[in-house]
Amino acid sequence: MASITFKGNPVQTSGTLPAKGTKAPDFRLTGSDLKDVGLADFAGRVKILNIVPSLDTGVCAASARAFNKAAASLGNVVILTISRDLPFAQKRFCEAEGIDKVVTLSELRDREFGKTYGVEMITGPLAGLLSRAVELFSFAPLY
Repeated sequence: MASITFKGNPVQTSGTLPAKGTKAPDFRLTGSDLKDVGLADFAGRVKILNIVPSLDTGVCAASARAFNKAAASLGNVVILTISRDLPFAQKRFCEAEGIDKVVTLSELRDREFGKTYGVEMITGPLAGLLSRAVELFSFAPLY
């Protein structure tokens, strides 16, 4: 369990992020087309996981916009923005904001991602949502 803060108050998460240098745990998340995807769908690419409680918050929305802007110059990198928002809401947000370079994924059907990656908030006002985190997984060294 990790301790983070929300508006200055302590919040506990379901665990800790995977350790640096470890293999990314597989997952099953739902895309905006309602198809389930896992790590194999992004094989051979560097993956940046932009994990957020909800795209419906100012900080998370700003994060998604910033990653979308950066994605254009990152080459063989895929940025996955992951939340418990419904795929419909994620798609509506991206269309309204002109976000077209990141992939949004939802925990719609399978709620194991947050537990496996240690980012499910288990206390505090947002308990049940994912905590904000950024994680990089590479299929090869980045040099």
